[in-house]
Amino acid sequence: MKTTIRDMSWTEFDEYVKSSPLVIIPTGAVEVYGPHMPLGSDIIVVEEVAKRLSEATGALIAPSMSVGESRVLAKFPGTLTVDEAHFRGYLEDVCESLRSWGITKFLFITGHAGNVPMVSSICKAYKLSHPEIKTAQIDWWRFVGANSGDALEHQGYMAHGHASECATSIMLHIRPELVNMDAAVKFEIPEDQANQFPDILQYFTIDEKTKTGTVGDGTIATAEKGEKIIANCIKRLEAFVSDYY
Repeated sequence: MKTTIRDMSWTEFDEYVKSSPLVIIPTGAVEVYGPHMPLGSDIIVVEEVAKRLSEATGALIAPSMSVGESRVLAKFPGTLTVDEAHFRGYLEDVCESLRSWGITKFLFITGHAGNVPMVSSICKAYKLSHPEIKTAQIDWWRFVGANSGDALEHQGYMAHGHASECATSIMLHIRPELVNMDAAVKFEIPEDQANQFPDILQYFTIDEKTKTGTVGDGTIATAEKGEKIIANCIKRLEAFVSDYY
C-alpha cells in the first residue's frame, strides 16, 4: 500500500486521508557529516525512520524538506543552508495545504537541530489558532540519545556528537554503501577546550571545534549497533503514536 503522498494519485490520497489523518513530515539538512558520510545523512536517516514508522502505523509521509538552517557548519564545502524565515514559511505553507485537505495530526521528524525552533514555532501557533490540530516533534538525534539503550560503547558526545559512533552506526545499518569507514575519524575535544559552562547557551561554528566535521568517535561504529538503535527507536515511536494520536 502506498503511504508516501508524492507517490499517490489524488484519488488515493483523498481516500487515505478519510481513514488516516496523521501525516509524518521529515526535515533534515545537507551539510558536512565527517569525511566518511554523505552530506545528506540527516535527511537520509529520518526519511528511512518515517518509512518504517509509516509501515508500522499507517501514517502518511509528506514530501521531505531536505535542506535546513545549517549556518554553524557553513565553513565546510558542500553545506547548504536556508534562512529561518524561508524555511518556516515554506513548511507553514505545506502544513496549511495538508490541513486544507483534512489532515489534523502532524508528526515532524526533525533530523537536524537547526530546524527544531522553526518547527516548534509552527506547532505552537497551531495550538492557539487551530485547537483541533494535534502536533508533535521528534528532535531525532536528541531522541536517539535517550533511546539507544546499551547499543553503544561510548557515552556523551563521543557516542552522540556530530558524525560519531551513533550516527555512523545508523547510516551503516540503513545505507552502508554511502559510508566510507576507511575515512572515519575519532575526535576528542582537548581538555583545555572543554566547555566549562554547559549550563549556559553559547554560540559557535563547528569548524572552531573540529577540522573534519566529526565530534566524537566514528571509527567504532557498526551496522549491528545501528540496527539495534533503530529498532529501539521505532518501538518507542510506535508506542507514542498509539498513545498521543
